[in-house]
Amino acid sequence: MERSVEVLAVILSGVLGLSHILQHKAWAEFFILLRGKGEAGAFVDGFLNLAVAGAIIGFHNVWSGIPAVLTLVGWCLLIKSVIRFCAPKLALRMMSRVTVERSWEFQVAGAALVVLGGLIGYGVYVR
Repeated sequence: MERSVEVLAVILSGVLGLSHILQHKAWAEFFILLRGKGEAGAFVDGFLNLAVAGAIIGFHNVWSGIPAVLTLVGWCLLIKSVIRFCAPKLALRMMSRVTVERSWEFQVAGAALVVLGGLIGYGVYVR
């Protein structure tokens, strides 16, 4: 099951990473839209992160080698979800840094996602 989650993570991080790089303004507009919905918008972001976190944590509890990176990402996404659900005002403050003018930051995050996908993909390949 761990390998399946790793392949899924490679696909998701690759597609989302490329999207962040190529459509950074749309991502900024998406987060601005969520922020504009107030605490309900923070909850939407929480649900999106919680689903991925649950899949990774539930089916990929590996704490050694390259696969441990994915497990760590899952726990980080869980923490992000907890903040969104339990401290939505804090989440909105965090989301307030997003502007269309600073959308280039999504390109940086996208590059990191592509690298993460490549790293996890390499781990799948060598096993």
